[in-house]
Amino acid sequence: MSGKDKVDLFPSRLNLMLMKVRLKGAHKGHSLLKKKSDALTVRFRQILRKIIEAKMTMGEVMKEASFSLAEARFTAGDVNSLVLQNVSKAQTKVSLKKENVAGVILTTFEYNADGEDNYELTGLGKGGQQVSRLRKNYIKAVTLLVELASLQTSFIILDEVIKITNRRVNAIEHVIIPRVERTINYIVSELDESEREEFYRLKKIQAKKKKIKQLLEIARKAAGMRISEGPKNILDAERDEDLLF
Repeated sequence: MSGKDKVDLFPSRLNLMLMKVRLKGAHKGHSLLKKKSDALTVRFRQILRKIIEAKMTMGEVMKEASFSLAEARFTAGDVNSLVLQNVSKAQTKVSLKKENVAGVILTTFEYNADGEDNYELTGLGKGGQQVSRLRKNYIKAVTLLVELASLQTSFIILDEVIKITNRRVNAIEHVIIPRVERTINYIVSELDESEREEFYRLKKIQAKKKKIKQLLEIARKAAGMRISEGPKNILDAERDEDLLF
């Protein structure tokens, strides 16, 4: 087994325990990343659906705004110079907000109308109705543009994060976990082999000791020596031979 197929570790019970803990952590991390990827994918599809709807609506809104501008210019003439002269500060503002989705910070934009309308009397003498319709249509278009920009930004961020998360999930599932499992199998096989070798060695030692003991008994019997089996117990009932004087 090559070094790329497993972690280079000495096969011991301590390393076996550490690799089992590492395998458990890898499974838990894979589960968490998989749940995160699923949650981000659900939000990604929701944003994609909203983008499609917003783009379909955008065409109609911009078409109405363009027609309203043409009508206002035809009826009231060029009102751009009058509006620009009266501008002191922006009434339409865009605020930036942060949204947390499964640990991912999404940037969203929000349309805000600040202040009173300084141009509500513009064009009342001539084409006032067309100018008012023009203003409402372009406010609607700007609001939709801000919403679309927010959706597009979140879409790009989520797309990149989902790709990174899926790569991590695949790496854990197809690289890290199999490698740790192969390492555990390698350590277990080596420990089993070591236990078999130790058992065989002990059997050989016992057989050799037994053989040596047998040879010693044969040698002692040949020399007329009695092999003592242990200390003699004086309490044993043993009949002594009678002595005749």
